Amino acid sequence: MNSALKKKYTALAIGGILIILLLTILSSIGLFILVSTPYLIFINSILFIFLWLGFSFLIHQFSIYKILGLFGLLLIGIVADHYMGAFNPITTPLLILFWLSMAYLILPQFFKKYRMAILSVYGIVLFYFFFFTMMSNYPENHLQTFLNSMIIPIPVFAALWGYEQWRWLKTLQADKGKAELALLKSQINPHFFFNTLNNLYGLVVEKSEEAPEVVLKLSDMMRYTIYKGKEEFVPLVDEVAYLENYIELHKIRYQKKVDIRFTQEIAEDYVIAPLLFIILLENSFKHGVERMTEGAYVRLHLTAQLNRITFIIENNFEESITQKLIGIGLENLRKRLEYIYPNQHQLQIEEQAPIYKVQLTINVE
Repeated sequence: MNSALKKKYTALAIGGILIILLLTILSSIGLFILVSTPYLIFINSILFIFLWLGFSFLIHQFSIYKILGLFGLLLIGIVADHYMGAFNPITTPLLILFWLSMAYLILPQFFKKYRMAILSVYGIVLFYFFFFTMMSNYPENHLQTFLNSMIIPIPVFAALWGYEQWRWLKTLQADKGKAELALLKSQINPHFFFNTLNNLYGLVVEKSEEAPEVVLKLSDMMRYTIYKGKEEFVPLVDEVAYLENYIELHKIRYQKKVDIRFTQEIAEDYVIAPLLFIILLENSFKHGVERMTEGAYVRLHLTAQLNRITFIIENNFEESITQKLIGIGLENLRKRLEYIYPNQHQLQIEEQAPIYKVQLTINVE
């Protein structure tokens, strides 16, 4: 038998012994009826199973000594309540200590965070209890007030715990989204940099005058990708400069004539998530320009007006090429848009050979 299974059986055995002991003591003092009617037998059986599994779970999860301490507090409080009356100076403090200890054992982080509030509330409850129990004439209406003062904080703290769990789940989802975004960003155009470095090597070998310009533009693009790519939003004009550098590097790279036009109508105060448009531009070169021997063109148009950014890109391609144009890059873009601009974007793709056109519209505040 492995250790994990042995631990479970041990917890079940100890839990069963403790519950039998507790019910026996309660039965001996008349607080628990073992056998009476079939209905009561059924209820007692359900109660026994519930308590047995509950204590066994606690014993399995936590130290046996801590569970025995809690069991002792509960048992002493119940016995004291039976022999000394409901408003004796022992039962109420023990029951409060029992529930606070249980809360600390099961939810240690929550208890530590709100310990001052929890201890203050039940400190006031104990003060209220001892103040009126020391009075010779204990008013009957104080009984209900005291019981309410013990019970009311429980749902309040339970609601607070529920809110903490909801906020934790939201934070977890946000962290997951950020991690996935970081992964998606890391997948953006690494092959472009490698290809450009190879081209740069060729220019250096040939001692071309274009080599310094390529180094400068490539440096600007790498700086933007590494540093600006980590930011949540960047100025739209910076994104445009990034695209222009990409286009200029491709113009230097190609030996053939390519008609590339980029028109813009933007305001300087617009911002956008970084590295969105580059995926569409890369696709236009990869599936269009690079595969055509002549007559290749790329048309780009970017507008930013009335809290709306529209990016349109169109290119031609060889009709004989059967390779699907929608690849991992476009799927990457869709995922990023869903994370960053949920219900605030529209991506339209039109493919009518030999023209491929994409329009991305983003509503910004």
